[in-house]
Amino acid sequence: MKLLIINGPNLNLLGRRQPEIYGCESMESCLDRLRRRFPDVAIDYFQSNHEGGIIDELHRRGMDPAGCDGIILNAGAYTHTSLAIADAISSIEVPVIEVHLSNVASREPIRRTSLIGGVCLGVVAGFGTDSYRLAAEAFMERLQKNS
Repeated sequence: MKLLIINGPNLNLLGRRQPEIYGCESMESCLDRLRRRFPDVAIDYFQSNHEGGIIDELHRRGMDPAGCDGIILNAGAYTHTSLAIADAISSIEVPVIEVHLSNVASREPIRRTSLIGGVCLGVVAGFGTDSYRLAAEAFMERLQKNS
């Protein structure tokens, strides 16, 4: 199995940015933990602070089901503002799970609306970096059921 994690704006600061909301773990540490927990899963990572970079990566990897079994996407603030990312998800063949570190439903009103959730396979939110693990487990469970 091959999974791609895509992180959006400001998530390059994970572990340092607002730890009271997003936790203290860096993305590098999270990726190390995921790769140790799932040694048979190839986990690639991409981060961009630019909407177009995220869309380009979704197109590049999402149009090749042989190259990627699932995409875990934390679009950050673009979750709430980007029809372009929603359109990109709708246009690709590889399924996407939306992920958030915080419980966006308990935050500011603007963060309670996701423009991408409706075109994703599912949403995992509120479990810190464990949200990525839960999304990976959901993809593995789905793959086993479809095998």
